[in-house]
Amino acid sequence: MQVKRAAAYHFAGLAKNEINAILRGCSDAKNISKAPSFRIVKRKAKSKIIARLVQIARKDRLSYDDFLYICQQARRKLGLRRPKRERKLPQLLGEADLKRFFRVIQDCGDVGHEIMLKFLFFTAVRVSELVKIKVGDVDLGSCKVFIDRGKDAKDRYILFPASFRLVLKSHLQANPKNRYLFETRRFGAFTPRRIQQIVQGYRAQAGITQPVHPHLFRHQMITYLASHGLSDAQIQLISCHESKKSLEIYQHLSLDAVEQAYQEALQRVSM
Repeated sequence: MQVKRAAAYHFAGLAKNEINAILRGCSDAKNISKAPSFRIVKRKAKSKIIARLVQIARKDRLSYDDFLYICQQARRKLGLRRPKRERKLPQLLGEADLKRFFRVIQDCGDVGHEIMLKFLFFTAVRVSELVKIKVGDVDLGSCKVFIDRGKDAKDRYILFPASFRLVLKSHLQANPKNRYLFETRRFGAFTPRRIQQIVQGYRAQAGITQPVHPHLFRHQMITYLASHGLSDAQIQLISCHESKKSLEIYQHLSLDAVEQAYQEALQRVSM
């Protein structure tokens, strides 16, 4: 990985002159004319930069993570900053649609998919964290799962309902050779993209028209917990969302203190 990262940094440097030339051309066009046609020039310049970075990635067979690293280095070398994304409230599924979604999974008969997607919902775990969970990270006795180097390289624990313990236990017993908690038919870890595809497939079969994606289940559960009386600080601890506003309260809580409220709230979930 270190060798590839070094290569990625090197190629980002090589691309710097080419990308600067593209941007200079874009700047020249702006000086010549302030007409709306400049927007077209700007879009073309952006497309050239993207095409060049993709070409580098393909040529050297870089992984997705290494490609992201190239983009980060190119932005840093060129002094570019990501525009701030507009925060939009997530469009949650109604209770009827959520139940229909999981009913379709049950009808399809893929027990592994059903357990995996319910786990995604119950734990509010990020899909990027889900795919890395190993069998040894699961503590059935305390209904907790260890997340090794999650978002921002942070270690943490997540909770799952006591009522789901037997389901997970049966899943592990049925797959004794698994290294990861959830594995593909080829006995390897899922990718986030594959889980997105699985979710989209069941959404289509359920006839749900609004967008459904793995991260939506995280929003669904956090909203559910909030509506059942858990405080912002408790939800932060469960979801690993950080907010400067409530960090003072957050620091005085432990997962054990939140666990009872979480378990009581999840007793009322029906799917």
